[in-house]
Amino acid sequence: MPALTYDQIRVLNSYGVFTENPERPLFTLENLHKDFYLTDFRNLMMGITQASTETAAISHFSRRYGMFMAMQFYMLSMYDEIWDGKKVDVRFSLINEFGVNTLGTFITPNDYRYVEDREREYVISKLLYQCHEVFQQLRKTTSISPLTLWENLFGYMLWNYYEQLENPLLADRAFEDLEILEGTKVWQLFSNKSWFEQYTGGKNPAQLVNKPIRKSCCFSKDIPGLMRCEFCPMQ
Repeated sequence: MPALTYDQIRVLNSYGVFTENPERPLFTLENLHKDFYLTDFRNLMMGITQASTETAAISHFSRRYGMFMAMQFYMLSMYDEIWDGKKVDVRFSLINEFGVNTLGTFITPNDYRYVEDREREYVISKLLYQCHEVFQQLRKTTSISPLTLWENLFGYMLWNYYEQLENPLLADRAFEDLEILEGTKVWQLFSNKSWFEQYTGGKNPAQLVNKPIRKSCCFSKDIPGLMRCEFCPMQ
């Protein structure tokens, strides 16, 4: 197993992902896969975010989960590594970020592993299916569009790929992963189309960053302390 470098830990932390044990874990990713827990989870998110609607509270969680999964794709394209631990080892705990209560994601650092070239497509397919499973669970808690959930993830991924493609030393892997994501093969476990290609329209990230690309609202405007998204399609 690869040891994480200071730079890797720094980037993970900037996305609300931490490699130490939380003082008071609230729930795990495994909990979210149990239907009986979902009502408690929804009420917990309403309490943490003080959101005006259940949809806003659940969308906020999906953005936090999206940050964790965006780091999976980032570590894959940057270092050929992914975190490959158990659901019970993905723990969520209350943190304060820029004066706002939210959730931090806490994982075990010794569960990172290298990804071989021959398994790259399989790994990407597995990561996408993990997102699909969580998003299906979130949709059981309240009325929320799958497009909102996927776009909450894709925004972070798009920015990371943009930064990597701007660096000639990093561009090859990022371009390879983008091509895989925009094809349909890695989506076939649950979709006959690429949700990512629908999001980007097949355009280079440089053509899309800092422009209105979302087709759905993330509902940050309905959470105290957070601002309306600059590119909100509902404004």
